[in-house]
Amino acid sequence: MARVGIAVDRALGVPIPHLRRIARAHRDDHELALDLWATEIHEARILASMVDDPAQVDRTQMNAWAAGFDSWDLCDQVCNNLFRSVAAVDLAARAWARSPEGYVKRAAFTIVAVQAVHDDDRPDSYFIDWLPRIRRAATDERTVVRKAVSWALRQIGKRGPVLRTAAIEEAERLLGVGSRSASWIAREVGRDLGTRR
Repeated sequence: MARVGIAVDRALGVPIPHLRRIARAHRDDHELALDLWATEIHEARILASMVDDPAQVDRTQMNAWAAGFDSWDLCDQVCNNLFRSVAAVDLAARAWARSPEGYVKRAAFTIVAVQAVHDDDRPDSYFIDWLPRIRRAATDERTVVRKAVSWALRQIGKRGPVLRTAAIEEAERLLGVGSRSASWIAREVGRDLGTRR
């Protein structure tokens, strides 16, 4: 875990598949989720995101949990398992995209990436509206942010031909920004989506 950048000072080493098996018996248990999160144990917090009821989660809780992110995997698990299904997710993600905190900012773009994969009802316009935020965040040199921005742009491009073209055009713009991080993202998008043809 430590080798891949996961905080291990409060980790037990419980594998994700085992957490998913535990979670099946406790779905939509908001109080249990709050208690698990309060332990500050890495896997307990991931489990909290698996058992919480999105209908009972508000922006106050989302902001508090995001402030507690201390590794990329906790951020990504909470966003994928829980936050993407919360009614306030769009408002939270837009606010987090401006955050100075690395993992909070990562959460914004992780949410966009998982929405691009899982939310078939989102119109193309929703993701196109995210492109200016992606452009602004692309110059953030922090690895945890840069990788999430790349992930979001690549997943947007995989939704269909219109968004593929938009993502590739955005990557081409990023090449001209003069930022090492933006150039890296552009190259990643090019490898994943190819070029305009």
